[in-house]
Amino acid sequence: MGRRNEPPRLADGGFAVWSRDRLACARRGAAECGDVWQLEPGVYVASAAAPCEAVLRRARDFPKASAPLFPPLRRPGGALTPEERSFAHTARMRGLRAQSVAARTGRIAPRTARFADQWPDGEDVEVLPRVRHALAEIGVHYLFSEDAPLLLPRAAQLFLAREALVRPSRWVWPRWVPTPARRFRTRQQVAFTDALRPVVHRRRSSGLLGDDLLGQMLQPSPHHGLLPEEAVLDTLPGITVATFETPTRAAGWILLHLARHPEAADRVAEEADSLPADPAATTGAHLGGLRYTQALVSEVLRLYPPSWLLTRQVARETQLAEYTLDAGSTVLVCPYTAQRDPREYAEPDRFRPERWLQDGDTPSGGGVFLSFGTGPHGCEGTALAMTMLTLLTAQTARRHRLSEPPGPRPSHQVTTLEGLATVGLRLRATARG
Repeated sequence: MGRRNEPPRLADGGFAVWSRDRLACARRGAAECGDVWQLEPGVYVASAAAPCEAVLRRARDFPKASAPLFPPLRRPGGALTPEERSFAHTARMRGLRAQSVAARTGRIAPRTARFADQWPDGEDVEVLPRVRHALAEIGVHYLFSEDAPLLLPRAAQLFLAREALVRPSRWVWPRWVPTPARRFRTRQQVAFTDALRPVVHRRRSSGLLGDDLLGQMLQPSPHHGLLPEEAVLDTLPGITVATFETPTRAAGWILLHLARHPEAADRVAEEADSLPADPAATTGAHLGGLRYTQALVSEVLRLYPPSWLLTRQVARETQLAEYTLDAGSTVLVCPYTAQRDPREYAEPDRFRPERWLQDGDTPSGGGVFLSFGTGPHGCEGTALAMTMLTLLTAQTARRHRLSEPPGPRPSHQVTTLEGLATVGLRLRATARG
């Protein structure tokens, strides 16, 4: 245990808690110190696009720290083997790959439309709680289908446990110390697992596994057979929270940009008119037609990546830019500065969704894009997150014009606690004619 100093050491969740003006610190370091710079002995910051991408792709040199917010529960049988963990990853990816998400677009779209329909007209509304509730419903239903109502309240408690764990503290406690936040996390994880276990038993005993993500994980593999029950139960608390926690931060920035760029919002609304009147009839083909909307979402994620700072440990002595890094050092990867690298993007600080379109209509690759990570540890839920955010954006712009409340001060506060969020964001919706 040790008391925090400035700049701080790494805490639970693997993220650095810097001074209050962290983003300015990161950008100043990138501008003054080069592509990679030393924050303090043993701690380096990769701020330009090329080294950031290199660190994330070189997983053997820079492995992701093994410190999940919801680690496997301790059980008499012991921890899962590496083979079982690999099998669990393969099983859940059956439900998260792009083809699987596209096949279930019609189940995602109705709840994004409901979010837009329920936005009160002409009132200043705090956005993030409403978005979080909507995305939690979408995410939990995507994972568990008809069993979602049972698990949704438990998912909300898991989110509260996550927030308690990543909150800054004056002290860094060893992982074995049962702090109040960790005890609360364990209680909520046990409660979620206890609610999920009978669902797994019922589905397996009936043979009706379902076509949701849980059903995909329960499908036997021709090579491995059935995934052990504990592997299913240990995997799902973290994934459940991930389906709506990070997308909520992203959605806040997206809706704020719809308010600040009405001409872009009008173009999204025009494109959204191609969606079916019945949201349940929405298909992957309809989603693919929302090219400008997807470009807008990508541009907002480029400018304001929800996870603006990632942590990697150095496994062995290696070279990064002009530095020789010792094993055990820490590298902070900054997508926020990497995605504003002028060598990757012209006018990097300007909001310009068109940069993601070729000839004004066809999706283009753009530059380095790290908002969902990259390499072996890239976000597993990228396809699901992009589908939710694209449909939420389209349905909201289709029904409303958004604006910030009048006044000289912004309607939100930018926080960087683990992620970049618009806390307290308030917007006003006016129905389109």
